[in-house]
Amino acid sequence: MELLQITDTHLFADKDTDLLGIATWHSCRAVVDAVRSDPTPRDAILATGDLSQDHSPESYAHFTRLMSELSLPVYWLPGNHDDAPVMQQMLDLAGISDVKHLLFDHWQLLLLDTQLSGKAHGELSAGQLALLEQAIIQYPRHHLLVAVHHQAVPVGCAWLDQHDLKNADAFKALLARHQSSTIVLFGHVHQGFDEVHEGVRYLASPSTCIQFKPLSDEFALDTTAPGWRALSLYPDGRLSTQVWRLPPAAFVPDFSAKGY
Repeated sequence: MELLQITDTHLFADKDTDLLGIATWHSCRAVVDAVRSDPTPRDAILATGDLSQDHSPESYAHFTRLMSELSLPVYWLPGNHDDAPVMQQMLDLAGISDVKHLLFDHWQLLLLDTQLSGKAHGELSAGQLALLEQAIIQYPRHHLLVAVHHQAVPVGCAWLDQHDLKNADAFKALLARHQSSTIVLFGHVHQGFDEVHEGVRYLASPSTCIQFKPLSDEFALDTTAPGWRALSLYPDGRLSTQVWRLPPAAFVPDFSAKGY
């Protein structure tokens, strides 16, 4: 199964509005063009939150139109910058599926909502944890990919890690009960990340716009280009994955920015 993670697009109603020096619609447009030029067949897109920056219906309409060019099913979840009701309405209008649990011959994919309205950090509600527990109990032999927005393990950026998944221990305790391969895919951190913790592989993808500098205690932007992640899931539980980026210097942020 061939998947793409596209995350943290931070779109505005106005296509030319920039976020810290990068016009987010134009950088997302460039990512879509790059994906279209790749001949590898793909099965689906996982959009892991912060699709909008200004909460506008138009920003979500821009997202749906761009994704429609890839002619792939899109599965999504909200991030801390999203307006969940507006997001739901606009993606429903575009015919984008609201399915959060997908079952295949050897894998199951689960998209969980970590958004806490008005907060930068995340939390999984009791209902979301129950969905995870049910998936693990019902399909113990299926390999499991869980998509969330907030990081459940530290990425090494002190300023970002304070805005993590606050009940990560409960989340990880459930994952520890799973008998097959387990992957957690997240957004939020605007950088590539790939580490194994207690047998679970945690992955994040670059944003399609601004990038945060890895291993920085204070807010800092990175020089690397916007990107996305490709994932190949094999029947035996193996994962092959690669981060792809636009050409260097294609989109350069405002490095004088102190936050956003």
